[in-house]
Amino acid sequence: MPERGDLVRIRLGPLRAWMVCHPELVHRMLLDTRTFDKGGPQYDRLRTLMGDGLVTSRQDTHRRQRRLLQPRFHPSRVTVSTDLMAEEAAAVCRTWRAGQGVDVSAAMMALTTRVTSRFLLSDTLDKATGAELRGCLSAIVRGLFVRTVVPVDGPFRVPTPANRRYRHAVRRLHTIIDATIARRRACEPRDDLLGTLLAAEHGDAEGPAITAQEVHDHLITLLLTGVETTALCLASAFGLLACHPEAEHRVHTEVDTLLAGRPPRADRLPDLVHTRSVITETLRHAPPGWLFTRVTTRETELGGCRLPRGATVLYSPYLLHHDPASFPDPDRFLPERWLPDRATPVRHGAMLPFAAGNRKCIGDAFAVTEATVALATIAGRVRLRHPPGPVAPPRPAVTLGPRSLVMTCEPRTSLAQDSPKAR
Repeated sequence: MPERGDLVRIRLGPLRAWMVCHPELVHRMLLDTRTFDKGGPQYDRLRTLMGDGLVTSRQDTHRRQRRLLQPRFHPSRVTVSTDLMAEEAAAVCRTWRAGQGVDVSAAMMALTTRVTSRFLLSDTLDKATGAELRGCLSAIVRGLFVRTVVPVDGPFRVPTPANRRYRHAVRRLHTIIDATIARRRACEPRDDLLGTLLAAEHGDAEGPAITAQEVHDHLITLLLTGVETTALCLASAFGLLACHPEAEHRVHTEVDTLLAGRPPRADRLPDLVHTRSVITETLRHAPPGWLFTRVTTRETELGGCRLPRGATVLYSPYLLHHDPASFPDPDRFLPERWLPDRATPVRHGAMLPFAAGNRKCIGDAFAVTEATVALATIAGRVRLRHPPGPVAPPRPAVTLGPRSLVMTCEPRTSLAQDSPKAR
């Protein structure tokens, strides 16, 4: 049962809000989307960037949007995308050489941008446009956090270099998306997500026709939410494995034994239990989405407290994932806690990397599959080591994870050399 202190009144500058700290209460809130709707300063600011897409839309329009997009994220569609995920993961590390310093954060952003853009747009983007898109996304996510927590716009109107970079990146992102949509309207239909949106715009899909603005907003939303979070998860995973050689060795042994240098095909993914456990534990230990808000649409009760209509309510997956009542030794990175024969029951609602209910991330299965395939592919080819010195903890922004993680590339030649005892 929820205990005292499970719902805490907090103040962040001029913002007064409630922080939900108990997993059962968080889960109850996320399932009651009519009472606890998307809103608060975080989503209000995101709407100025993403428009009224799947992430930022209010509950009254979300159901229609979800029904349109959900078939594209069906498990069968994700399975078909496994080969392109493996292809892009192999490409991103193909030019790495022994002793080379690798910007892992940038490399994972490049990888997830390519995978996501191919999934959404097929091969519509040329190489130069894809590179520019990656640069725009990186600049936007760097400047987004402060814009979602600072309650006034004045500081962002000042023409500082950072503000100019952010505004230029936003303009270019919207321009790229508009140009991409225009090119596709002039072409034969393609079987990708943009094709689904264009068919819906023409009234060729089930449900009412959508507007050109909705096509634009959905693509912006899915790019912004589908690229950075998975890239941060992968960067965190490589950083954590370098600090935990036994877990790293288990992954190397698994991919060498099961894949033997071959791409991780869809039918082999269920066998990559150690690799998948590393991804799951990374999502627990360092969830890219670490803080979210909701707004009450009516007066309600939660955890014995009365909340007025319009109250801002926060919850943090990071806080829930590091609660020792749900996860013993919560600050330790222990992928084995998720192995099928060792997994222990988790308190209901305590593991929430993708939220819950009908607002749960539509791409959760896609993201986990992409991360698993990428980790298996890259770990089968190289080892990434931290340079000498302390490893800096990730700094939270809109998302959580390393944004400038540079590691040294080492070749992998044999399981014996990979053993922690051999080092």
